[in-house]
Amino acid sequence: MSVGGRHERYPYRPVTDPVPYRWPEGRGLAVYVAVNLEIYEFEAPHLDEIVTNPARPDLVNYCWLDWGNRVGAWRLLEVMQEFGIPATALVNSRLYAAAPGLVEAWRGAGAEIAAHGRTNGESQAGMSEADERQLIAEATDEIARQEGRPPAGWLSPWIAETRATPDLLAEAGYRYVLDWGSDDRPFQLSTREGPILSVPYPQEANDANAIAVRRSSSAEFRDICLAQIDEMLRQAETGSLVCPIALHPHIIGQAHRMHHFREVLRRLAELRSEIWLTTAGKICDVAASVDTDR
Repeated sequence: MSVGGRHERYPYRPVTDPVPYRWPEGRGLAVYVAVNLEIYEFEAPHLDEIVTNPARPDLVNYCWLDWGNRVGAWRLLEVMQEFGIPATALVNSRLYAAAPGLVEAWRGAGAEIAAHGRTNGESQAGMSEADERQLIAEATDEIARQEGRPPAGWLSPWIAETRATPDLLAEAGYRYVLDWGSDDRPFQLSTREGPILSVPYPQEANDANAIAVRRSSSAEFRDICLAQIDEMLRQAETGSLVCPIALHPHIIGQAHRMHHFREVLRRLAELRSEIWLTTAGKICDVAASVDTDR
């Protein structure tokens, strides 16, 4: 249902309205880095594309994506460890079988493991409620089996939902969702199971959108991230904010892009005493403990 052309998941409230919390140690800006660890089947109906390719099988785009798991994700892990940057790893559950040891390596480096569906070769868009419930259950169960506990957070493949997605996630026990990127602060989404927290996830400071879609250069993406961090640090002087950065190993893991992105990680390390460098799950822990209802 909708009111005045809007939905009923959350009401409107401007970012200038105060929230009753600051981040740990009184810091105003929380920064987290989301690393999308994804798997695509060889002839999947949905592939991220570096070029348009009508051929099937689509070797150009499939191999570019597979390179991300064989090379890019490992190089990105190395450089994030070099600068001591924590990560929220958004994991397709079928990646455990397709790339043995990859998710385990990110876990071993201290990454939070959140759910990102079964595979990015499929989309929830248009699914029946029963099929979507099964997708969520399969992804959740596999991650819980591998990690020893269920994931707290969810990002839908392609950020594609049905009208029932927040309800199904809340019913499956999720505490936060990253799909609703309409604010710089967490807010509560209403569901038939009770509230679920929306944690900010970026469309601008996102290498897939900036580089693969808008064709920004590696240097331009570096500058986007640096400007976003520094300007939001100023904005956060008057209220707690979240600055997320989203990465995909098949994009940012390329050596020429990593060369530029090191400057972003170096800047985050330099700001460690001024910002809260954290994970999406820890942001949820703080924001969900107080009234963030929108």
